[in-house]
Amino acid sequence: MPRSSVPIPVIHAPPLGALLRQYAAGSALTCDPVEQGLLNRGYRLRTTHGRYFLKHHFDPETADPVAIARQHRATQRLADLGVPVAPPLAGTDGRTVAVVGGHAYALHPWIDGGHRHGGQLTTEQCARLGALLGVVHASLERVMERVMATQGRSPSKPSTAGPGRAPEATPAGPGTPHEAGDTAETRETHEPGEANGRTPDSRQGARDTAPAMTRGPEGDGPGGHSEARAGEGTDPARGADPADTFALIDRLLARVRSHRPPDAFDELARHRLLERRALLEKHADRRPPQGGSVGWVHGDFHPFNLLYRDGEPAAIVDWDRLGVHPRAEEAVRAAMIFFVRPVGALDLAKVRAYARAYRRAAGAGPAELAAAVHRVWWERLNDFWMLRWHYERGDTRADTQFPAASALAVWWTREYDAVCEAFTG
Repeated sequence: MPRSSVPIPVIHAPPLGALLRQYAAGSALTCDPVEQGLLNRGYRLRTTHGRYFLKHHFDPETADPVAIARQHRATQRLADLGVPVAPPLAGTDGRTVAVVGGHAYALHPWIDGGHRHGGQLTTEQCARLGALLGVVHASLERVMERVMATQGRSPSKPSTAGPGRAPEATPAGPGTPHEAGDTAETRETHEPGEANGRTPDSRQGARDTAPAMTRGPEGDGPGGHSEARAGEGTDPARGADPADTFALIDRLLARVRSHRPPDAFDELARHRLLERRALLEKHADRRPPQGGSVGWVHGDFHPFNLLYRDGEPAAIVDWDRLGVHPRAEEAVRAAMIFFVRPVGALDLAKVRAYARAYRRAAGAGPAELAAAVHRVWWERLNDFWMLRWHYERGDTRADTQFPAASALAVWWTREYDAVCEAFTG
């Protein structure tokens, strides 16, 4: 699709009247969109009763109310263990998910804080970050058995979904009692003036609206989420087949050449595609085996999903991709996002402090981290989700991440041993 003809997404204004009655949260005073994020929509909501974060679970892959309620129960139990999270508020019926007009919503307490990239963290803070993720993984192992049992599912049941697909949710059986966290179906109603001044401006809201599509792992964060981690369950498949990647590279190169007149992004894209093809030809025999030990993971741990206050983590948010996957791979992916420099190199001193603390907190050994490094490196070498968004969808929101993310794959290949040592030493 030509970039000039990309349609502006239709913005769904949250039905504040119906939602606030469901939660007995007073009357809305202001409702402003939170601009980070590509999957779901968030709003900074102020009512006569206080300040809240209203989340509209919009992304089709993660908007199943049963799965959302499961995430809510998990975060509540994590909070009980002292993990910094922001569990949702329960409505008047005790449920935490409100389904209004076919859309799922959740109301959370507003958490004051800000986001920090790895460059803004001291080495000691990087170690605390690694320890935090390790505690998350260890704590999830403690709480998820009970969470899954409430839905009559085995906590370790493998997913039958293919790569990049969310497994179907398992509905409660006939006669299964509801508990706090299940969904509430209400009619969609709009108060007079609800779409005038209390809902997001369409141009701002568009930045938080992700097209329904698979997402690749390169450059997770506000511009990307791993399709290998989409949904709940394990993905035991081997790493990407280079033959498929070569075909994708050829297809993307044709897209680049067809754009006239070429711009600076086209030139960089062409350079990186040719460069990556040469690297894959050289390293095609290094395709990794199946993934390592799996466990419950956050699924999207990156700077925009972690709020800091007074230099310390205040809340881990956005648990939409909670699932069973190789734990150490999440630790490696998170480091790639937190500690990549604009030139595409990693701050290995900070990675080392982070990884040592993670291994201690999660009980993960060096061999597990080494295997994860290899798999995530291969994943990045074969992934072009940003270019697919740009050329196949006409969606340029991730363009700013492409220079550093694409350079990282090249730098990582060259410095593979040093990167591995930083995670295992």
